[in-house]
Amino acid sequence: MRSRAAILRTYGEPWSVEEFELDPPRAGEVLVRMAAAGLCHSDEHIRQGHLAPPDQEAPGAPTIGGHEGSAVVVEVGEGVTGLSPGDHVVTSFVAVCGQCRWCSSGMEYICDAGAATMLPGMPTDGTFRHHGCDGRDLAHVSKIGAFAEHTVVSAASLVKIGPHLPLVPAALLACAVPTGYGSAAYRAGVRGGDTVVVIGVGGIGTAAVQGARINGAARIIAVDPVAFKRDSARTFGATHTASSSAQAIEMVRDLTRGVMADAVVLSPAVVTDTDVEDALRLTRKAGTCVLTGMAAQGTRTGLDPQDMMLMNKTLCGTVFGSCNPRTDIPLLATLYEAGRLQLAEMVTKRYRLDDVNQAYEDLAAGELIRGVIDFDL
Repeated sequence: MRSRAAILRTYGEPWSVEEFELDPPRAGEVLVRMAAAGLCHSDEHIRQGHLAPPDQEAPGAPTIGGHEGSAVVVEVGEGVTGLSPGDHVVTSFVAVCGQCRWCSSGMEYICDAGAATMLPGMPTDGTFRHHGCDGRDLAHVSKIGAFAEHTVVSAASLVKIGPHLPLVPAALLACAVPTGYGSAAYRAGVRGGDTVVVIGVGGIGTAAVQGARINGAARIIAVDPVAFKRDSARTFGATHTASSSAQAIEMVRDLTRGVMADAVVLSPAVVTDTDVEDALRLTRKAGTCVLTGMAAQGTRTGLDPQDMMLMNKTLCGTVFGSCNPRTDIPLLATLYEAGRLQLAEMVTKRYRLDDVNQAYEDLAAGELIRGVIDFDL
């Protein structure tokens, strides 16, 4: 069949919205019609080549963007169980095999199958289902390719949701919300009464604010240079805001009488070496600092080993907020249905697929908490 998608051919160039050819799903695969795709900053990192070697000018294969999405199942391949045409699904950029050491240990977010998410080709057999009209095979980001009207993905990359959930806000359950929520709730282990700092309150940071609120934090300090994002963070549960980490350090010192924050979630658009140092300064003795945001290739940071050791601090990373897609996406959907998790409110603006480059300009200008491509527009 023929469909349309936003395709990256050269790093640094705009997304090219064009037609492509799509093969039917094979064994273990599913054809879906995308309903919505979140405009995650990770796709901008990919477009800019931030995750590629410094001397590489283009991806190994032209690449369909997008990994955060909601969709409707159109067709299932041989051997697929649990999914049928018409089902509503959320994509998971971490594929879940359910059999490797990590899945069997309750850590689906570092599944061995998901570890190959940035390699081209289908995870099922390494071949391609997406092809450009010029005859070249197309890769698809995170084995998803959510910036396409239709895509074929592995069944391991889909989580079924209830048909009553609105599909546009549900797209945020694919990345932004579990990544942010889990950074606070799971990786930082936020508990009742905690003081939490979230640095960078775009889509992921806003979800981290909600994760801290839902899990009982008494004080939540949202840090962002953009006034619109600081104001927005208050509507999601932030009790205080600061425009910089330096300002936040003084604020948190006063609020905690010098103890500092129990947990810090670092989720700016791009993490720099000084961001990590500032985040650790905000972290109390025996506190936890979670590195959630993406850094450019080659970023290094000069940590103070004595501070880490003598103050018993924990600096840790997280992928997908240390959430397990098959259990935590439904859990987050339940929180949404119960009115405790705000999803629709995080969607600042909806865009047509043809406007994907304008959407990322708006994101760079600090005008969005989360922009979403709505395929019904």
